Amino acid sequence: MVTIAKMELASFRPVNTFINAAALDGNQTIRVTKDPAITQVDEPTFAKLVDSDFKNGIIEVKVLSKLFADAPDIARGFIGVAFRIDESNSRFEGIYIRPTNGRADDQLRRNRSMQYFSYPDFKFDRLRNESAGMYESYADMGLNEWIKLKIEVKGEKAKLYLNESAQPVLVVNDLKHGADSSGGIGLWVDIGTDGYFTDLRIEND
Repeated sequence: MVTIAKMELASFRPVNTFINAAALDGNQTIRVTKDPAITQVDEPTFAKLVDSDFKNGIIEVKVLSKLFADAPDIARGFIGVAFRIDESNSRFEGIYIRPTNGRADDQLRRNRSMQYFSYPDFKFDRLRNESAGMYESYADMGLNEWIKLKIEVKGEKAKLYLNESAQPVLVVNDLKHGADSSGGIGLWVDIGTDGYFTDLRIEND
């Protein structure tokens, strides 16, 4: 079954975020910003699609991130998708991008242009420390531009495609909540990001 989500406020519920409808570049979007009261990173900070239930299939969405003028130095334009979110928002998988890293002069930052994490036990820092390079990768991207994300999920595996790429730019072979996990879908942002989402399409297997 394919679902084309209406980019209307009534279709989403804020979770540790502020959301509003916004027109941008001729697109009707959902604008999502993180609640500054949430100071930790890789948290449940998303606009959750009402009545969504996803286990296996494809999630597609176009995203654009800007940085606020007062964004901290660690801000990277973090924006992405949370999926298989449980009812209490206490467990989910997530894949996001760091648009400022895509064209950085520092090669190590480029290598960290995108990230998989699993809430609550496997945030980026733990994965980076325990399995350096396995859950991050590089692709060309930048702030203030539309980027299409396509996430394919099957069992304990997920693949991220960027801007209609023929090959995945990130491959995750061991989703930490396991093959049988399922749940909602969220439009995710983190610190310093002024995030915009449009053209959300979900295909359930």
